[in-house]
Amino acid sequence: MDAGYPPLVAEIFERHQSVRAQIEAAARRSGRDPGLIRLVVVSKKQPVEVIRAALSAGIRDLGENYAEEAEQKIQALGVVPGLRWHMIGHVQSRKADLVVRHFDWMHSLDSLKLAMRLERLAAEAGRRLPVLLECNVSGEVSKFGYAASTPQQWEALAVEARSIQALPHLEIHGLMTMPPFFEDGEQARPYFRLLRELSAFMAEKVPQARWQELSMGTSTDFSVAVEEGATLVRVGTAILGSRPPNA
Repeated sequence: MDAGYPPLVAEIFERHQSVRAQIEAAARRSGRDPGLIRLVVVSKKQPVEVIRAALSAGIRDLGENYAEEAEQKIQALGVVPGLRWHMIGHVQSRKADLVVRHFDWMHSLDSLKLAMRLERLAAEAGRRLPVLLECNVSGEVSKFGYAASTPQQWEALAVEARSIQALPHLEIHGLMTMPPFFEDGEQARPYFRLLRELSAFMAEKVPQARWQELSMGTSTDFSVAVEEGATLVRVGTAILGSRPPNA
């Protein structure tokens, strides 16, 4: 990057390039096309000035966890050509309107109730919303998402997915998961592999939907996620730096 850029922009650019290089290396190790993997930069709890620097560094996919926080940022930033916002956090039904109004992708659809609410709002807005079904493949009670830690639970998920697929203003594109946190990303591999196996199962059981996307992998384990088939990785602090202490 040109030396004339502000230091924060240059730092974010370099870290983004480093993560991209690691993604490409992981893709090649597993015989995959690096061009099929999208890097979503997680901007939750980051101040607007950091996000502006990220945009100046060329980043165009941003992920947010909280709809109201994201709305404030989106309004502050205004229209940015090519920018795509990804909702990656749990969404309460009463905040579904913020998702439909402001987000290009939703990674965290976890109930038919929420799907029905999104459907009605998307119909009113005259748009189709790409969604991923969030799956809890670890069985942790603290995690959101459809219960999917054992193959016995997959049939119920397929039934739910058929109902969602029938909604004309939602488009299922795949699955998302958040495994347990490990210092060693290698320990997350079984959970990523399980989501890939679930994706193949869903493609067979609900062939009308698209199952090509797997949203998995964060700052500590994204290389392992790519090796196991991730098409969307969600990386925050490894690119934008630590969040403010009061965030």
